[in-house]
Amino acid sequence: MLCVISAACWIEAQAYGANSNHGRRYAYVKLNGVAVWQASWFGEFPNRRGVNVIVVDPASCTMQEWRNFDTFRSSYEGIRLRDYLRRLSSGTVLVGVSCDEASSRLRSALPTLRGLGADVSDVGYRGAWAFVAEKGDPSKTVLDKELTETAANRRQPKVNTSIAGTCSAICCRNS
Repeated sequence: MLCVISAACWIEAQAYGANSNHGRRYAYVKLNGVAVWQASWFGEFPNRRGVNVIVVDPASCTMQEWRNFDTFRSSYEGIRLRDYLRRLSSGTVLVGVSCDEASSRLRSALPTLRGLGADVSDVGYRGAWAFVAEKGDPSKTVLDKELTETAANRRQPKVNTSIAGTCSAICCRNS
């Protein structure tokens, strides 16, 4: 007999923008309350400047991969981000987290991000944003953003959401 097992995967993510006064800021992605990815500005974790994309398997609620695109350093990183997002399969659950400064050379990826339901085209220098999306269904995207350095340092963007993880399993063999 074939049955479907369903469980919720709780995703929490927080982003940060850099600041001139070296005030500590932390970014993270938590799955079911456990930190699977972390970054910081003048903290104990690396400063993962730019755009960070974490792919989540909702069935097991685990991080499948993490990629960093330093869109402050190079316009090529924006192109790499665009191409990476385009290659992901429809239905892929992903978390996007900006750290430090991500907007400077993000232009080539903005339409692709907007297509995911994460319009960050209005975020300026050292603003910050975080989102959870399912590729192919922008109506499910949860996005939080602060547009400026001042705003991002007053309140770090943060998202909380749950995704239903389902998997098929052979069960009840001996019933």
